[in-house]
Amino acid sequence: MPDVQPRAMPLSPNQTRELLSNLGHHPNKKLGQNFLVDGNIVRKSIELAGLQSGDSVVEVGPGLGTLSEAILSTGSELWAVERDPALCSHLRETLVKDSTQFHLTEGDCLDFPLANLPDDKTGNFKIVANLPYAISTPWMEAVISGPLPQCMVLMLQKEAADRYAASHGTKNFGAISIFLQSAYAIKGKHAVSAACFCPAPKVDSTLLWLERKPDAVGFSEEARSCVRRIFTQRRKQLGALCRKEQHPAAKIWFSSIVEKGISQNARPEELPLEYWQELTKAIP
Repeated sequence: MPDVQPRAMPLSPNQTRELLSNLGHHPNKKLGQNFLVDGNIVRKSIELAGLQSGDSVVEVGPGLGTLSEAILSTGSELWAVERDPALCSHLRETLVKDSTQFHLTEGDCLDFPLANLPDDKTGNFKIVANLPYAISTPWMEAVISGPLPQCMVLMLQKEAADRYAASHGTKNFGAISIFLQSAYAIKGKHAVSAACFCPAPKVDSTLLWLERKPDAVGFSEEARSCVRRIFTQRRKQLGALCRKEQHPAAKIWFSSIVEKGISQNARPEELPLEYWQELTKAIP
C-alpha cells in the first residue's frame, strides 16, 4: 500500500478556497478548473473503476489531489498529467513526495494523453479522471487511437457525455459516438450536481462509466477523418455525401451497405453503429 493515507472526506468548498488562497491560485475557467468536493462522487468513481492494489491508473488534471489521494489509497499506481505549474508544485510537495506510487507529468494532456504511462503498463490499465471540459473530445480521440484502457470512469460535461453515449437516430449521435462505442460499452451514466465542485460550474456534469469490449473495434486515422468529414454535413443524405467524399474507399463502402438495405436517402446519424464499423474494412 502507498504511504499516503486518504482523507476521511475530500476538502470542503471552504477548505478548497482556503487552500487555493494559501497557494495564491485563482481557478482558471479556460482550463476547466472546477475542483471536486463531494466525497460520494469520489467514492463512486473508485467503486465503478473497481480499483485494487497493483492496478495501473491514469488521471488527467489531478488539481489539488482529491481524487489522486483516493486512487492511491487503494494501492493502485498512479500516472497523472497536470498543466498548471502551481498545482504541480503543490502536488509534488504533498502526494508525490510522500508516495512512490504517484508519477506526475507537468504538461498538456493532449500532448500526454496517458500521462507518460510506461509501455509495459499499457496492456492493462484504467483511467479515472475529472476531465477539463474544453479538451474532453480531442483527449478521448487520442486515447482510443492508442492502447485501450480496460475501463474509464470520467467526469464530463453532460453535453459531452450525451454525445459519447448517444444512440443512432438521435441528434447527439456523431463521429465520437461511433469511435467510442465501437470500443467501449456504456455501463452507466450518473448525473452530478454543480454543487459537487468548487467553484461550481455553469454546466451540468455526468459521471460516465465505460468498459472495454472483448471485440473492440478501432478506426484508423484515415477512417476517422472520413467519418468526421461525413458528419460535418450531417443534415445531407449519405448518398450525396459519399459521392463527394474524397476517399475512394468510402464510395465502395457505401455501395456495399446499400446492397444490404440502407437507403441512399439516409442521413449520417440514422446509420446504425455496425455499418460504420464496416468502414474499417474499406479503410483499414
